[in-house]
Amino acid sequence: LGGWRPHGRMSKLTASFRLTVGAGKASPQPPVGSALGQRGLNLMNFCKAFNDQTAQYIVGTPMQVQVRAFSDRTFEFDVKTPRTSYFLKKAAGLDKGSATPGRLTVGRLSVKEIYEIAKIKQTDAQIARSMSLEGICRSIAAQCKSVGIVVYDPRTESS
Repeated sequence: LGGWRPHGRMSKLTASFRLTVGAGKASPQPPVGSALGQRGLNLMNFCKAFNDQTAQYIVGTPMQVQVRAFSDRTFEFDVKTPRTSYFLKKAAGLDKGSATPGRLTVGRLSVKEIYEIAKIKQTDAQIARSMSLEGICRSIAAQCKSVGIVVYDPRTESS
């Protein structure tokens, strides 16, 4: 009846897609139900495996999931870290970013906070393979501007 499979398959890959699902909150309702259901995959097996795999995260944290479906109606999935913008807004205490980034500043983050976010993002295997920790920090600092957040160095800022 199709279900989760550990790595090591013989069936042909039929679909690969991404979802954003709250940690510990996968259920057969949309978006999970519609994405897996239209491909004939077992919803409950995915929900149970995903919720087990994300149990260590705060419930509701939006996790990125890459799902691969196979011709025998089985699937594999990889859970990735939440999007960088989620961490930036959470660290700055914001609900949403600036409506006019570059002109309107909605928050401030220190270099140390950027470094902490980069350490979390480095746990994502795909990012760790392609970028150094310094490169991840630079990328996050650049993304701050697109959200309307200013990055500052507390060592150089006078009180």
